[in-house]
Amino acid sequence: MDSLFNTNFESSPSPHTLPTVKLKAHTYELQESNVRLKLTIVDTVGYGDQINKEDSFKAVVDYIDAQFENYLQEELKIKRSLSAYHDSRVHVCLYFICPTGHGLKSIDLVCMKKLDQKVNIIPIIAKADTISKTELQKFKSKIVAELQNNGVSVYQFPVDDESVSEVNASMNAHIPFAVVGSTDFVRVGNKTVRARQYPWGTVQVENESHCDFVKLREMLIRTNMEDMREKTHCKHYELYRKKRLEQMGFSDVDADNKPVSFQQTFETKRSNHLQELQQKEDEMRQMFVVRVKEKEAELKEAEKELHAKFEKLKKDHTEERKKIEEARKKLEDEIVEFNRRKAQYQQMGQSHHTLTLGKRLHSKFL
Repeated sequence: MDSLFNTNFESSPSPHTLPTVKLKAHTYELQESNVRLKLTIVDTVGYGDQINKEDSFKAVVDYIDAQFENYLQEELKIKRSLSAYHDSRVHVCLYFICPTGHGLKSIDLVCMKKLDQKVNIIPIIAKADTISKTELQKFKSKIVAELQNNGVSVYQFPVDDESVSEVNASMNAHIPFAVVGSTDFVRVGNKTVRARQYPWGTVQVENESHCDFVKLREMLIRTNMEDMREKTHCKHYELYRKKRLEQMGFSDVDADNKPVSFQQTFETKRSNHLQELQQKEDEMRQMFVVRVKEKEAELKEAEKELHAKFEKLKKDHTEERKKIEEARKKLEDEIVEFNRRKAQYQQMGQSHHTLTLGKRLHSKFL
C-alpha cells in the first residue's frame, strides 16, 4: 500500500499467532497537488493463520455488512445528512494470492465466493518476483480458470465507456495482476526508483517489464476509482439494501407479483403495524381486566378468611369470658361459704369457753 499511494503509512507488522481474524481500519487524509483523498485501509489481521480456516472469511463478510448497515441506517433517518456522512463502505478488495505456482487454495476460493456479491474483488499475485515469467503466465491462466470453474466473479474494468474501453479491455486480460512492492529506493542509472535489490539483480516496482504494479495503480486510482465507487453503491449496496428492506417487510412486488410503490408498501406496513398495536392493546386491556378480577377475588377471599378468624376469636373470647365469670362466681360463693363457716366456728368456740369457765367456778365454790 505504501508503494501504491507513494506514502509511508507507518503500519506495524501483525503477529501470526492470533486465534481469530481481526479487522483494523485506518483512515488517512492524502493530498497530491490540488486533489484530496480520504483513504481508509482495512487490514485483515490473522487471516489464514489459524489451523481451522473454515470461518476465516466470516469476519471480513461481517465487517462489510456492518458498513452497509451503517449507511442504510443513515439513509433511513428522518433527518439524514449523507453529504456530511463518512462513507465507510468497502469499495474494493485487493485479494493477495500466495505465489505458489500451483493454483488457488481452498480458502481463497471460499472467501472470494462469499465476497463477490458484496465488494469489488481485484485478485493480485503477491511477491511475483519469486517465480519466473513463464511460470507466472501459467499461474495466471490457472487462477482465471479456477475462478471461472467455481463461479467466482471478480471486478472487471468497464468497457462501455469509449474513452477507456480499449485500455480497460487490455487490462482485463492482465488479471490477476502480478505485483512487487518495496519501501526501499535504489539507484538505477541516473534515477532513484522503488526496487528490491537482489544479488542477481534489481526488481523495479514501477517497471512494467518487471511486474504489473503500474497497471494496477493506473486502473485502481486514475482510471476506474469512480466506477468502483458507483458499482459499490448501485450493485453491492443495493443488493444488501434490498435484502434488509425485505427483512423489514418492504418489497418491490405484492403477493400477485405485481409491482408496488414504496409509499404503498409503507402504508400497508403502517396499517398492519397499527392493527398489531390495536390487537396488543386489546389483549393488554383484557389481561388487565382479568388480573383485576383475579385480584378482587383474592381480596374477597382474604376478607372472608379475616372475617372468619374474627368471628372465631370473638366466640373464643366470649367463651373464655363466660368461663372466667363462672370461676369468679364460684370463687365468691366459696368465700361466702368460708366466712359463714368461720363465723360458725368462732361462735361455737365462744360457747365452749363459757361452759368451761362456768364449770371451773362451780367446782371452786363447792
